[in-house]
Amino acid sequence: MQCKLMAVVLAAAIPLCASAQSSVTIYGVADAALAKEDTGAPNGSRTVVNSGNQSTSRIGFRGVEDLGKGLSAVFNIEAGVALDTGKQDEVMFGRRSVVGLKGNFGTVMIGREYTPIADVANASDINGQGFYGTNLNSFGGGRLTRRISNSVNYKSNSMGGVIVTAGYGLGETATGPSQDLMGLAVEYKANNIYVGAGYHQVERLASGDDKEMIFGAGFTAGAIEVRGNYLVANPTGNNNKYEQANAGVSYTFGDNKIYGNLQQSKLEGGAKGNGYSLAYSYALSKRTNVYTSYATIRNNNKAAFGIFSAGAQVTPDALKGQSGSDPSAFSVGVRHSF
Repeated sequence: MQCKLMAVVLAAAIPLCASAQSSVTIYGVADAALAKEDTGAPNGSRTVVNSGNQSTSRIGFRGVEDLGKGLSAVFNIEAGVALDTGKQDEVMFGRRSVVGLKGNFGTVMIGREYTPIADVANASDINGQGFYGTNLNSFGGGRLTRRISNSVNYKSNSMGGVIVTAGYGLGETATGPSQDLMGLAVEYKANNIYVGAGYHQVERLASGDDKEMIFGAGFTAGAIEVRGNYLVANPTGNNNKYEQANAGVSYTFGDNKIYGNLQQSKLEGGAKGNGYSLAYSYALSKRTNVYTSYATIRNNNKAAFGIFSAGAQVTPDALKGQSGSDPSAFSVGVRHSF
């Protein structure tokens, strides 16, 4: 009887021992805000409840399995959710869906992944690509590419603070714009200093190659943090070049943090918009904070640039003659991460 009991215990322990070498984590962000948005057009003001004015609301699953000899299998799938309506994103795991291997050589991932330029844009944005006035409006309207599907990606381990990221996305289209993307970024992160640069080439079967570039930098000195970047999208054709520059600073005191950012966007044809943003966050705990943010942009009579936060946007409708309108937005919200 004792032998049978021992056999049962050992049999039950075998899968537990195997699973001890792997782990799966459920994580996410719940972020909602009351916002006043104004497109700058007559009757363009409205009060709304938004999801994700600081961070996009999401739920994700990531895991790692130790394969031995310094090699691990890793995966990450992440879905966006709108707290104001309960709806999920149009593509369920469109935020990130990758699987790959990690080792002394770095990390190789296959699936839908952030582009090399996106890493630099996030690291050099004082708003952390949240709050109204973030540089996410550079990725709207088919300008710079933030995520790539059907992709193979590589990220090196840190080499004295230097990290190299490369990505190749297969457009998988036989006709029309193929949108095959090749990207590379180099970042330096050490001693409270950040410098990064990235480049994309998007192949077009019919019209040639589009080019996307970014340069970003920043440093931290005690409670003060400074971040800035310069982004370029240069599609095939004349007078299509888009440029944006950001310069921001934040100051932390106790559980409080204040953010400020200046932004300029322009198109080669003469459209220009100058904007600024302010935000304040108060940490109630390590996982929960309340915040408020404001941003506006002043467009010239050729421009219709908008304001983006992590999960919302306020954009003049150029098709209805709203070029030259000056959008603005104000929000008060709460964010919880888990």
